[in-house]
Amino acid sequence: MNKAAGLVSASIVCLAMSVLYAPLRAPAADALPGGPLLSPIFGLPVPDGYREWPLVSVSHRTDNKDELRAILANPTAFKALRDGAITLPDGSILAKLAWKREPMAEFEGAFRPGAAPRIEFMYKDSKKYPATGGWGFARFAEGKPTDETTHKSCFPCHEASAKGHDFVFTRFAP
Repeated sequence: MNKAAGLVSASIVCLAMSVLYAPLRAPAADALPGGPLLSPIFGLPVPDGYREWPLVSVSHRTDNKDELRAILANPTAFKALRDGAITLPDGSILAKLAWKREPMAEFEGAFRPGAAPRIEFMYKDSKKYPATGGWGFARFAEGKPTDETTHKSCFPCHEASAKGHDFVFTRFAP
């Protein structure tokens, strides 16, 4: 295995371990000060218990973000992805936790997730969100919903690159 492949593998293992050993339960949305935080445009909250969802896949984005990412799925989405579905059923929710890479002091050339992740969600409801391929989007950074302009950028990216797979980039990683 070459050095670059080894570094990517080590990063992915560190990411998967951090997801598995992270605190398992996020606070309930209605337990947050002031009630649930809702995303603009779609009005979606952080789903309760999302950190208990199974890991579907990991990725390392290296273009303009340099992030380690974990993709989690609620039981409905997980079953569909595991079974190889191209179109996910209504009620599916995907969660993406994205961390900036941080070098590990203990292991030269290896990286770990940095501080608190940015979290993003895709909610499948084909009747409620027909204009965005049946998906509603929610993005939160530093514990708050990101702005409307950021949310308007979600679907165009998925539409341009993942149209043939229900606008979802993630595939089940066996």
